[in-house]
Amino acid sequence: MHTGSAVFRSRLDGPMTHQRRRGGAAALVLLIAALLGCEQSAANESTHKYNVGEQVRLWVNKVGPYNNPQETYNYYYLPFCKPKQADKAVHKWGGLGEVLQGNELIDSQLDMKFRTEVPKKTICSQRLSEPNAVTFRKAVQKHYWYELFIDDLPVWGFVGPPPEEIKDEEHIYIYTHKSFDINYNDNRIIQVNLTSENPQPIVPGMNVEFTYSVRWAPSAIPFPRRFERYLDYNFFEHQIHWFSIFNSFMMVIFLTGLVSMILMRTLRADYARYTARDDDDLEALERDVGEESGWKLVHGDVFRPPRYLELLAALVGTGVQLALLVLSVILITIAGTLFTERGTIVTVFIVCYALTSFVAGYVSGGFYARNAGKTWIPTMLLTANLFPLLCFSIASVLNTIAIAYHSLAAVPFGSIVVVLLIWMFLSFPLCLFGTVVGRNWNGLPDNPCRVKRIPSPIPARQWYLRPTVIALMGGLLPFGSIFIEMYFIFTSFWNYKVYYVYGFMLLVFLILAIMTVCVTIVGTYFLLNAENYHWQWTSFCAAASTALYVFLYAVHYFFVKTKMTGFFQTCFYFGYTLMFCLGLSIMTGALGYLGSAIFVRRIYRNIKCD
Repeated sequence: MHTGSAVFRSRLDGPMTHQRRRGGAAALVLLIAALLGCEQSAANESTHKYNVGEQVRLWVNKVGPYNNPQETYNYYYLPFCKPKQADKAVHKWGGLGEVLQGNELIDSQLDMKFRTEVPKKTICSQRLSEPNAVTFRKAVQKHYWYELFIDDLPVWGFVGPPPEEIKDEEHIYIYTHKSFDINYNDNRIIQVNLTSENPQPIVPGMNVEFTYSVRWAPSAIPFPRRFERYLDYNFFEHQIHWFSIFNSFMMVIFLTGLVSMILMRTLRADYARYTARDDDDLEALERDVGEESGWKLVHGDVFRPPRYLELLAALVGTGVQLALLVLSVILITIAGTLFTERGTIVTVFIVCYALTSFVAGYVSGGFYARNAGKTWIPTMLLTANLFPLLCFSIASVLNTIAIAYHSLAAVPFGSIVVVLLIWMFLSFPLCLFGTVVGRNWNGLPDNPCRVKRIPSPIPARQWYLRPTVIALMGGLLPFGSIFIEMYFIFTSFWNYKVYYVYGFMLLVFLILAIMTVCVTIVGTYFLLNAENYHWQWTSFCAAASTALYVFLYAVHYFFVKTKMTGFFQTCFYFGYTLMFCLGLSIMTGALGYLGSAIFVRRIYRNIKCD
């Protein structure tokens, strides 16, 4: 017999769970929901208040194999009892984010009333046909689970006993009774427990009676705290999590101090020699010129516009946008506990991405104009389309696979149209406006050194000073600073846990940004000392390589930490991971480039470039 314990819930839980938010954050989400045409739930479910004897709806959502979180199907994909008037069953469609996460709530039409006991009652009795028996057998063998909602509280159950309890093909059982234990506080539902009972053998031709029962009991837990039981404190607030944050913080302090000490000591000597040099002392002047080496020799080339200027401008602009986007979503989630809302984080992510498109256009347009770019319209188009087009291409492939499998992971055409409309009428115009403002207000070149007409030759250096090696090595330390957090994020996304420690995520994000900037500055300094002035792309790639190590870790996690199987789940796992790593690479690359750009301008501002 399977019991819906709290441990089981925390393992099956994910960011699709729902609870009413409070305060100003609730108003924000309601505004977003109104903009996206979200359907409001019934009056009682919207207020979460019931009178004794008032109808409480049980919504069925989805089923799927436990080890494959993304492979989900409509609840009635399995031959469960359908409502008596299935063609008139009420469908509850949430906001855009909920639809994108593959939720489709259907009214089960079970008789369930507030604080009214229901003894064992028959849902339906049906004769198992051969196809239905085969379907149930496969579901039990693949350890299928299902998700239900009562008053926006999720409950889960398994179709049958765990696969390890199956002795042979003749001893495969299905649970036929659902026992609901509901706790209430005054006129509000606080807690729902589901126990799956009465296993029956799956034999073609036999009659199976599906039943349910409901018991009510009072609870002292206040309504605002009813969601806490879904949070796995023992996992996310484990000592190793705190230790990893502290370790990363100490690494940042050490690296920042090391960079400051090494670079400032080295540069101070150069500055002192330049400022103390007497131009009338020809002998000293010739000696200094003869001793010049490294980064000082490339002052006439270091501000030369990089190759593929349009692409780099689009990447830097998009990266700054993504950094601001991540910071905004983290702060909004901390303020409003958005992780308790089904799909709300996804909705806020899409809206915030559209609103921050102005920043992408502003940074990209200004960068392009400062580097003497002439054709700004193609750059603007590339900035507005680059990241959305990459994600849309991957999502289209995944959506095609989901449609072929008849999975709930398939995004409806209407939702795709809504996303495209948000991009066309909000994101794209803001990017265009930002580009115009950026090239006019922030597009004047103010380099401290003039660029020579003829590029200087780049001498051959040791292998470890080559741009490719610097780029590959640049991502190691930033990845090391977020390595533990990646484990918690991956586990929450792929193992049914609610990720709620967004305060930790904020700290890790800041640590990653500082670490990326510091490491990229060191790599840029080594490159310039090797008299290689192609620092722009090297600094970007050195920071972006962090995503390469995250992807390699994701491969390790897939084969070592999970039990995912099948073409469907494999495609979705690596498809989502690829989208995440593309965004991470663009974001960290932009942060690394901007840090290096500030550093380069700072060191050449204090020398005599003429």
